[in-house]
Amino acid sequence: MGAVTTSLASQAESIFDDLGYSVSHHDTELLAERKWRVVHVTLSYPEEVPSDGDFRCFVTRSEEATSTSRRVAMADPDYEWAVIGVDDDGEYEVRERSHAT
Repeated sequence: MGAVTTSLASQAESIFDDLGYSVSHHDTELLAERKWRVVHVTLSYPEEVPSDGDFRCFVTRSEEATSTSRRVAMADPDYEWAVIGVDDDGEYEVRERSHAT
């Protein structure tokens, strides 16, 4: 029997849920909310790096995490951001974090 691949949205939702966030779907992304913090969660490799928000997390497949980090860093957005790489087994790693200047 082959491995079951869980959708990236489901994996991202599970990660933030485990961290104590309330997660909802908003257009093509997720919103993770906890206390006063709202994190916009962008799924997969973004065609364009969003320019809005105070906190943003890019959740992508592990093999795309490095290129996603580079793309976001080059865009130099004015918000705090992180990139999380997720593998097919649901294991994940925070690949990069950046604080707005």
